[in-house]
Amino acid sequence: MIRVLIADDEPMIRAGVRAVLATDPEIEVVAEAGDGQDAVELARRHRPAVAVLDIRMPGINGIEAAAEIRRTVPSTSVIVLTTFGEDDYILRALGGGAAGFLIKSGEPEELVAGVRAVAEGGAYLSPKVAARVVAHLAATGAGTVAGRRSAARDRVAALTAREREVLAFLGGGLSNGQIARRLHLVEGTVKAHVSSILARLGVDNRAAAAVVAHEAGIVPPPPQP
Repeated sequence: MIRVLIADDEPMIRAGVRAVLATDPEIEVVAEAGDGQDAVELARRHRPAVAVLDIRMPGINGIEAAAEIRRTVPSTSVIVLTTFGEDDYILRALGGGAAGFLIKSGEPEELVAGVRAVAEGGAYLSPKVAARVVAHLAATGAGTVAGRRSAARDRVAALTAREREVLAFLGGGLSNGQIARRLHLVEGTVKAHVSSILARLGVDNRAAAAVVAHEAGIVPPPPQP
């Protein structure tokens, strides 16, 4: 059972998230919070596998709550819910250790998939979020889209062929176990590859690596039938 904490200052949003997650019998919502401080306290108390946090909440916002949860309850992975126009927050949340990013107006299936992915140790970046991050980096003086794609491809070129395969699956949100099964490797080997990838790309976490994968245009191959 995947135990989940929901935090949003709007009761209707919390109810909607809870209803979507309830469609998966393997997901259980164990606590709800209306602000960031409560989210941190409830995460410490319940130690859920996943915390789903709204970015904008009174008091401690979702980014600050995510960083504190990751610091004090490292076993809890964090998914951040965002809306269009909050790209700066997304980039800050990447640095705070959030493992998943979802658009509130996205498909309900993405929420379930995201919770499952980060619960299994993966990173989940919805395609809309990935596109927004890449566009925002270009719009804020971090280089044109073409320039950043070229730079990302140069960074990826430093990886081995196997590491590039693993990075593609990271960009697709797969966990180490899922990647191991797709590539017919031992999970420990995949973990070593991931550590090497993060070091070579100069990023701190899987979600940031996923951004590089999306910038470079790397996508995982479809599952074998």
